[in-house]
Amino acid sequence: MMKLMAVMSKRSLTPGPRDERGVLSARIVAAARDEFAENGWAGTTIRAVARSADVDPALVYHYFGSKEGLLDAATNPPQKWLDSVAKVWTTPIEQLGAALITLLLASWADDEIGPTLRAILQTAAHEPSTREKLRRVVEGSLMGVSGLGGDERDRLIRSGLISSQMMGFALMRYVWKIEPIASMAEDEAIAAITPNLQHYVDGDLTATEPSSCRGG
Repeated sequence: MMKLMAVMSKRSLTPGPRDERGVLSARIVAAARDEFAENGWAGTTIRAVARSADVDPALVYHYFGSKEGLLDAATNPPQKWLDSVAKVWTTPIEQLGAALITLLLASWADDEIGPTLRAILQTAAHEPSTREKLRRVVEGSLMGVSGLGGDERDRLIRSGLISSQMMGFALMRYVWKIEPIASMAEDEAIAAITPNLQHYVDGDLTATEPSSCRGG
């Protein structure tokens, strides 16, 4: 009897046809993305992901091996987002500031990209592998493809400041949900942030405030 139950259990966890495995895997990743985005690393469990995906927890382990493997799959930036980031850097220089913040807002509104970015930011502070992934994304996609500045150091400073502005805004608005930033209208956010981004794009970063304008 025990042997029969073991065989039945093994059969129940055996993946089905290739198409079905792909569908189930994608469903698990989507559920994990939402769980990590909402609860972070410590607050997410395999059991909760399985329940959300409507699968047996053993199937999650079968596909991803561990919670760490599941996190890795759930925090892979979608290729369509990487493509859109690369494309935005080809925007005419005088329009780049507005284009960057517009892309950020559109990315976070996307049903796949938004939860992925939120999951990355939620877990990067506590999970070294995700932190390393975030570093690679920032250096490779947010900074690496820019053609700003007069030399390499200037390019890295400008694109780094742009990335810090955008990530800080994203944390305030989408992860920490701090008001009034969290509920700011999109056109208001674009109007407020574009001048800062545009200054990082083509402004004089070495200029200092005239002494007559400072206190004392």
